[in-house]
Amino acid sequence: MRFSLNIPNFGDFADVRTVAQVAVAAEEAGWDGLFVWDHVVHEKYHRRSFGDPWMLLTAAALATSRIRLGTMVTPLARRRPQQLARQVATLDQLSGGRVILGVGLGGPIEDEYGSFGESTDPRVLAERLDEGLDLVTRFWSGEDVTHQGRHFTAREVALLPTPVQRPRVPIWVAGFWPRRAPMRRAARWDGAVPLFTSADHGQAPAAAEYRELVEYVHGQRGDERRGEPFEFVVGGISPADPARARDLIGPLRDAGATWWDERHLIDDEVDRLAPIMRRLQQGPPRL
Repeated sequence: MRFSLNIPNFGDFADVRTVAQVAVAAEEAGWDGLFVWDHVVHEKYHRRSFGDPWMLLTAAALATSRIRLGTMVTPLARRRPQQLARQVATLDQLSGGRVILGVGLGGPIEDEYGSFGESTDPRVLAERLDEGLDLVTRFWSGEDVTHQGRHFTAREVALLPTPVQRPRVPIWVAGFWPRRAPMRRAARWDGAVPLFTSADHGQAPAAAEYRELVEYVHGQRGDERRGEPFEFVVGGISPADPARARDLIGPLRDAGATWWDERHLIDDEVDRLAPIMRRLQQGPPRL
């Protein structure tokens, strides 16, 4: 099992120097990954400062050499696929192949989409996400791409350089369980980042519910893909006591989780550096 840290791209973490500091400390403490949120305004009434996630991750990449870096998650439905493909490929080149692209519909939809005059229809956003994923991965091939879809167009364009990682940068797909559609989407790619209607951000789900999700995704992938690598992420706040951490995370690992993503409750401290630094310096959970 691998262990990552999860931070927003606002508040204290809007500063690229702060995120670089977190990345260095995480690598030194033995964590395997650092993931940042990808929001424009989040809940806009808070009027927070935000950093661009790809600039934040660039700072993290320049300051580290080992940990994996990525978004959790990028709302591809509000991005131009060609721009995102270029940003991810550039960061993958810079980091020596350490990038993971997490994607989802994102939210809050009214704040993040509606505020800018974009569609807030989840069906339209899901269409844009799927079409955008197809285009991003085709752009990463380095070959000429021609595409005329419902939402995006490309006419004989090749985007170079390609990412370091082949056949592509890993794509992890997020969504709320027990909704099936996001996990069917995840099954077509490289990993699943489920959130749970039964557990808040920062709270781990029940192991039995997680096992149900894992079995569902494996069923969607089919027997012909069972041998291919696939990651299952689960997140929460791990206890400092090793025995309690084992009691919490061990059953989730046994249920199929391959990454533990250390998260904070969405409260007044979610965007503050001090509590994150205190936790990360203790190192990842010892199972």
